[in-house]
Amino acid sequence: MTTDGELALTAARAGATVVRAMYGTSLTRFDKGGDDFATAADVEAEKAILDVLRGARPYDAVIGEESGRTGPHGAERVWLVDPLCGTLNYAARSMLVAVNVALRVGSEVTAAASADPFAGEVFWTDGVDAYARRDGVDQRLAPSSGTRLVDVNLDPPFPNAPGFRAVRLLADAGFADRFRPRVVSTTLAVAWVAAGRRAAYVTDGHLRDSVHFAAGIALCRAAGCVVTGLHGQPPHTGAGGLVVAADRETHAALLEIIGRQAPRER
Repeated sequence: MTTDGELALTAARAGATVVRAMYGTSLTRFDKGGDDFATAADVEAEKAILDVLRGARPYDAVIGEESGRTGPHGAERVWLVDPLCGTLNYAARSMLVAVNVALRVGSEVTAAASADPFAGEVFWTDGVDAYARRDGVDQRLAPSSGTRLVDVNLDPPFPNAPGFRAVRLLADAGFADRFRPRVVSTTLAVAWVAAGRRAAYVTDGHLRDSVHFAAGIALCRAAGCVVTGLHGQPPHTGAGGLVVAADRETHAALLEIIGRQAPRER
């Protein structure tokens, strides 16, 4: 039987094939409220992913970005599916997007994949190790802070405002001295931390069972990154948010910079 890690990879690749094929076409948009929307590519990619998952694991539940929760009520195994992370990028004909698939068993994500439809690679983990697969070859992911590039998510919601606003990192002199900010606006950048292409990633938000972030967090953990909430606490606790760093030194520097924000609001 196909392992969960391989299944996550296969499902993400199926979604990526749809996303790549529909790129640049005239896409129907579906309003989701609050300036958020999905495109026909989101919907079709999710269908392709769900076909793979349901065919191989018919008794698992699925939480899809577009279709919501389906499958057996109370299932211990739940797939988290984000068929197109970076919809606004995609609709503007930018190729910075990801297709994310993760499996939560109980409280732990045990397998995940994040596919880049246009680079032709899939970052994936079996919950123990993390790899990038390209042209059928796996390469183990190796985090590194050498690039000094830190991706900052500026998209809402901002549950910790005004005590923390990610945009203020960009104006912090210490941040600018040590790091080089990037704003990619897709969780592909989280996978890039695991792969050594980003030194770190920072976002606000409550991310438990997030179809957007579950795969990237699992990849980073398996690759050996430092993964915490905004204030260094375990993920999905306290203030929430996410700080993923290639190493402890980078992580500590980011926590110090983030910690400077809160006193200004008192």
